[in-house]
This record gives sequence, C-alpha cells and structure tokens, in this order.
Amino acid sequence: MADKKKGNAFTNNPLVKAVGTQKIVVLLVIIVLFAFFSIMSPGFRKYPTLVSIFDYSYYISFMAIGVTFCLITGGVDLSIGTGMICYALFGGYLITRQGMPVLVGILGTILMGVIMGCINGVLVAVLELPPFIATLGTMMVARGFGSIITGGMSVTWPAASSEQGWFRMLFKINKPGLLLPVGFLWVIFFVILMSLFLNKTRPGRYIIAIGSNKEATRLSGVNVVKYQALAYILSGVFAGIAGVAYAAVFSSSIAPGSGAGLELDAIAGAIIGGTSMTGGCGSIFGTLLGVFVMSMLKSGLPYIGLQANWQQIITGLILILAVFIDVIKNRKLA
Repeated sequence: MADKKKGNAFTNNPLVKAVGTQKIVVLLVIIVLFAFFSIMSPGFRKYPTLVSIFDYSYYISFMAIGVTFCLITGGVDLSIGTGMICYALFGGYLITRQGMPVLVGILGTILMGVIMGCINGVLVAVLELPPFIATLGTMMVARGFGSIITGGMSVTWPAASSEQGWFRMLFKINKPGLLLPVGFLWVIFFVILMSLFLNKTRPGRYIIAIGSNKEATRLSGVNVVKYQALAYILSGVFAGIAGVAYAAVFSSSIAPGSGAGLELDAIAGAIIGGTSMTGGCGSIFGTLLGVFVMSMLKSGLPYIGLQANWQQIITGLILILAVFIDVIKNRKLA
C-alpha cells in the first residue's frame, strides 16, 4: 500500500505530469549511462567525446524526428537509413563530379528526400500498401540508385579547409583551440518547430487522429490520404536534412550501399522516447531524449571494449525492450 502511494506521489507530481513519466525515466537513463561510461573509462569524460556524442546525434535526430510522424500514424519508414546515404551521395555527386556549388548539393540532397517521401506517401496512403513492405521496397531502390548515380564509387563532400567547406561549420566548428558542436542548435530548432506543428496545428492533430482511429477520422470528414501522405513526406524531408548533417560532420567518403540499420537507431530513439508502435501517441521532445540514449551507446560502448558487432546486438535488444514496454503500456491502457 505504501509503495502504491509512493508511485502515485511520483506520477502526480506537477513536474512529472508536465514533462511525462517516460521522458523523466529516459532522462534518468541518459544520466546513468553517462555516469557508467565515465566511471568505466576516464577518456569518456573528455570534451572531444562529448562532441562525438553530439556528432552521432545529428543525423539520427533528424531521421527520428521524421519517422516519428510515420509511427504516430501507425506506420513506419524503413527507407530513411539507406535513403539518407543515397541523398548524400546525390548531393556529393552534384558538387564533386558536376562542379556545382555546395548550396546546390545541399538543396539536391533535401530534394531527393522530398521525392522519396512523396513516393512513400503515395504507396502507403494512396495505394494502401503495408508501410513495412512499401518502405522496405523503397529502401532497396534508394540503395541501388545511390550506387548507380556514383558508378559504385564513394563520394566525398568538400573538406573543411577548402573554399566550399563552409557548410561543415553549420554543424561543427573545428578550429585550433575551438571545437563547438553547433549542430545541436539546429536539432533544438527543428524539435521545437515540429513539436509545435504536431501539437498546435490542424495537420499535426489530424496525423495523431489517424493513428488513434483511422476509420473514425475518415468518417469525421478528414482527408486521411492527404495527412497520412504528409507524414511520409516529412519523414523524407528530414532524411534529406540528415544526409546533409551526415556529410557535414563526417569527413570520410560516403560509400554506396551503406546506411543499412541506421533507420533502426532512429526508430528505436522514437520508441524509447514514448512514440507508440501502434500509433496515436508520440512526442518530438521524447524522441530527442531517446536518440541521446542511442547516441550515448554508440559513443560509449567502444570505450568499454565492445566492438561494432556487440554494439549492434545491444541496439537490437534495446529496440526489442522498447517495443515490449510499448506493448505492455498499451495493454494497460486497453
């Protein structure tokens, strides 16, 4: 009885009510992970490591923001991982092989994301294909297209030291004695913007309503096809932005055929942050917290000696756990 009262006292706390129980728990998980990795490896506490955590969070955050809208409708977008690489390859191709300005490459990268988002929207909302199958198909298309446009060769965007390398400073300022992860400001900007869109605008509320009860939303006079397609278009837009962030932060060349599995990091981040796999419930701010759990693991696990294969296993287990918690939560609500 006493434990129940304590639980009620926690959940009825005004701060917990305002932020949300799951977000508070995820924030505590982030703190615990940071403390654990810091204790296990003194190198983790160094400032460059913190910057690397932010570096990993940029492209995952943008993909996760977009896919959150798909998940809220009760769908999913599996094309964002390989799609992000494909869009970045296309932008790099325009810059390095066609001699176009960096700005054209950036716009081309985002435009490719918009096009793929529109294709996914048509397949899922208009043709009513299962989202899993439809976006799995476009994922394979994106992977093949990226290889075709580059001739199977890697593409490198301009280096920070070159005349066109200014775009890298949009996400990270890396000069002698100065290392700043300024890209986090872009992440915060889009998190706030999309939170307002989801919760304060009519299209955002319609997207939530579709996930809650698609047929009831249709019967109430809402154009379900339009707003369900919008969710996938937004996912494509943010996958394009993620492509720009990926190219800006990581100076190594971008290889065709890579990117498989990155969509799971984004989806896991959204689910950990409180977005339901069954739809009708989600939070952009919660997604950001979930992404930081994934980013913390990506940066911290190598410091305790775990190689890439073990990192993938742990990421998969976390995704399974997050889905299991979501299932339990939905059963309780039912």
